[in-house]
Amino acid sequence: MVFKVSRVETKPIDGQKPGTSGLRKKVKVFIQPHYLHNFVQSTFNALTPEKVRGATLVVSGDGRYYSKDAIQIITKMSAANGVRRVWVGQNGLLSTPAVSAVIRERVGVDGSRASGAFILTASHNPGGPNEDFGIKYNMENGGPAPEGITDKIYENTKTIKEYFIAEDLPDVDISAEGVTSFAGPEGQFDVEVFDSASDYVKLMKSIFDFESIRKLISSPKFTFCYDALHGVAGAYAKRIFVEELGAQENSLLNCTPKEDFGGGHPDPNLTYAKELVARMGLGKSSSQGEPPEFGAAADGDADRNMILGKRFFVTPSDSVAIIAANAVESIPYFSAGLKGVARSMPTSAALDVVAKHLNLKFFEVPTGWKFFGNLMDAGLCSVCGEESFGTGSDHIREKDGIWAVLAWLSILAHKNKENLGEEKLVSVEDIVRQHWTTYGRHYYTRYDYENVDAGAAKELMAYLVKLQSSLPEVNGIVKGTRSDVSKVVNADEFEYKDPVDGSISKHQGIRYLFEDGSRLVFRLSGTGSEGATIRLYIEQYEKDPSKTGRDSQDALAPLVEVALKLSKMQEFTGRTAPTVIT
Repeated sequence: MVFKVSRVETKPIDGQKPGTSGLRKKVKVFIQPHYLHNFVQSTFNALTPEKVRGATLVVSGDGRYYSKDAIQIITKMSAANGVRRVWVGQNGLLSTPAVSAVIRERVGVDGSRASGAFILTASHNPGGPNEDFGIKYNMENGGPAPEGITDKIYENTKTIKEYFIAEDLPDVDISAEGVTSFAGPEGQFDVEVFDSASDYVKLMKSIFDFESIRKLISSPKFTFCYDALHGVAGAYAKRIFVEELGAQENSLLNCTPKEDFGGGHPDPNLTYAKELVARMGLGKSSSQGEPPEFGAAADGDADRNMILGKRFFVTPSDSVAIIAANAVESIPYFSAGLKGVARSMPTSAALDVVAKHLNLKFFEVPTGWKFFGNLMDAGLCSVCGEESFGTGSDHIREKDGIWAVLAWLSILAHKNKENLGEEKLVSVEDIVRQHWTTYGRHYYTRYDYENVDAGAAKELMAYLVKLQSSLPEVNGIVKGTRSDVSKVVNADEFEYKDPVDGSISKHQGIRYLFEDGSRLVFRLSGTGSEGATIRLYIEQYEKDPSKTGRDSQDALAPLVEVALKLSKMQEFTGRTAPTVIT
């Protein structure tokens, strides 16, 4: 049978502007007639012809509700637009980092390589018929489409008149591995369903010393717990942690991927990873018995991570700094040294101090992984991270949750290689406290105000920008609120000039910088599907080793009070408390 290409008339649908993480909306929006089709065709039209005609594309995601339908639609549209073959992870499952790895590393049975991917995910947002869906396009380097492409996609969505689809192409069974071939007007079209984990596991084994991690995990004194929050990380957890590294199967929590993430919110933080937090001894009740030595969690598409020790939380900002400080001696991939390190602007300056100590190139970039990707493609950056639980390296062009867990296990294995037979292992908490003694501690917290009225959020941000024009007025408010808080010496909106391509990114967050190195940062986040999220970041640096052991919220309480007063948070938003405190 030769499939036919149908040309379907359509018209623009409002609100199809992709953010730094693609297009995210409620499922009910995506299932509107033509909605997904318009976006996919607009993406094809934004790419150069050689990236579409005759190309190999990856189409998979985190398995959330509507993914299976979307895969069939995108496959049929790919066929109609002249794509030569589509690769699909078995059951439509591929983590975002695995998609990046597949684009960069995988060679098909016929020698083909992928030039791009449609990733179906709304990341750490909930899934289900009444929840979120998302789609983003990644390029041939394995990283998210740059602004030049996403802007073209958006412009195309505003003028689209038609899309192309092979409506009579039968649905492909994505539950079984194998190649299905079809004949089309331009020749053969193949859909290859392949094992979701193999390429990624192979890459991880080339980066880390699995044997040394296996020895750590097999020690009777080391206990381990990994929570996939019913996201796509579950498709990798058993293969890596149980089959390759010898962990007990009962050390895996919520590792069956589900379309609705088991009704939970697949965001790996102290608020939403409740079961893991309780098991690690950080819950409100202490009835669970002795916690494991090490715990970790992933988000829906497995690009984020949370690291926990026994009764101990590692902030993402500290995590990337500690990985960078220990990478060369603990991780074979970095044995020749780090090219440089980078963090997003709102992330604490813990990484800056490590870079200075180790004489490494250092970059502060806007939020969005593509900025790290540019640095990596230019050979300027090896390890990078974001305070929003994203950590990664130049092995791919996305943040990578399981990579971060393996990096921590590698550091623990290295620190304990001489004392696996001793009474007590070097713990996660020991490593963090030693890091603070060496480099100082950046007390850090983030307040998220979710689903705030978008107009009110914009007014608050405009007020904060206007306030920056008068530092005496700012310091009047600061001292009138807390006399024990240092004075503001600089206030600006963060702007970034990319050292690789010279592009300039403006309005990347509002900063108030204090004389003692403390910071307040305010940002509007585009990762939700409704309303606006205001993120407030509060940071205080402490060099004195005798003062690095305080409770974080106690240490930051004066700055928090100043931040809420300065921003008129309650006045603008009506909120008396944040939705989430990290």
